[in-house]
Amino acid sequence: MSQPEQLRDRTKQFALRVIRLFQALPKTTEAQVLGKQLLRCGTSVAANYRAACRARSRAEFISRIGIVAEEADESVLWLEMIGESNILNGNRLQEISTEAKELAAIFSASQKTAKSNR
Repeated sequence: MSQPEQLRDRTKQFALRVIRLFQALPKTTEAQVLGKQLLRCGTSVAANYRAACRARSRAEFISRIGIVAEEADESVLWLEMIGESNILNGNRLQEISTEAKELAAIFSASQKTAKSNR
């Protein structure tokens, strides 16, 4: 499997994990507000990565991959907020938080590489 295919699968699996986490959140207003923010950006990582893979130019790829990096980083923020506000136990969030941080790092590095290879 090529690296883009692996990342497509990895981002899709991340989005599915975000969806399941959202479904497990309490039905309080705070949990739902933070959860919906996470749901939007967490699923956006997968959708925008797929769009980046179909970019018609290097400039479009750089722009799209930048969006992916931003959405992954935003996912990290909302996961931190959910944990630090004690909506969910921090231990329960550890694995998905690690994945969000790794994805953010991968896509930030990818954007920097693409920019420097112009």
